[in-house]
Amino acid sequence: MTTTDLWVDAVQDIIGAGRRMDRFGWVPATAGNISRRLPDGRIAITRSGGHKGFLTPDGVIEVGMDGRAMHAGDRPSAETLLHCQLYAHDPAIGAVLHGHSVASTVLSMVATDGAIILADYEVQKVFEGQTTHEASVRVPVFDNDQDIARLCTVVAPDLGRMPAGYVIRGHGVYVWGPTMDVALARLEGLEFLLACELEKRKLRR
Repeated sequence: MTTTDLWVDAVQDIIGAGRRMDRFGWVPATAGNISRRLPDGRIAITRSGGHKGFLTPDGVIEVGMDGRAMHAGDRPSAETLLHCQLYAHDPAIGAVLHGHSVASTVLSMVATDGAIILADYEVQKVFEGQTTHEASVRVPVFDNDQDIARLCTVVAPDLGRMPAGYVIRGHGVYVWGPTMDVALARLEGLEFLLACELEKRKLRR
């Protein structure tokens, strides 16, 4: 593949992911961001302010590992640094997804011990290293912070120990994988389980 072909392939992956996430209501309004690392090391990510369900190729821009746009006039989301942090941590990560579902937003706001614990669900096996439902998965919850560089320092100690991704309180989830397809499967798994947890809490009332 040429460098142009690689870019087109990454852009199409991102557009497809945006439509899929929008279909489930995980990227309302202009919320969320989606990125993919190309085999040549470039990072493609959604432009700030666009609706992820209606993306076009113009809605995807290139950024460096420092989160800065590679072309004049392009404006990446401030949260781009959280994507870059994951890519820098693990060269096997090829895609990062960030969504704002109702379940992740609500559950993160009532989580009191810094995490949401998922246990005894069959779907847990979608996460790396999980082979049985007879286990629990800890999904860290980090307090929201408009200073993304500072938030990165809070997230950093947990890197490598979050098989299901993480949640920013009152904000949304971050999930990743070696490919876009794997990242999407993990996102769908996590969102399903968070929705189950939310329903369980309603039934306890």
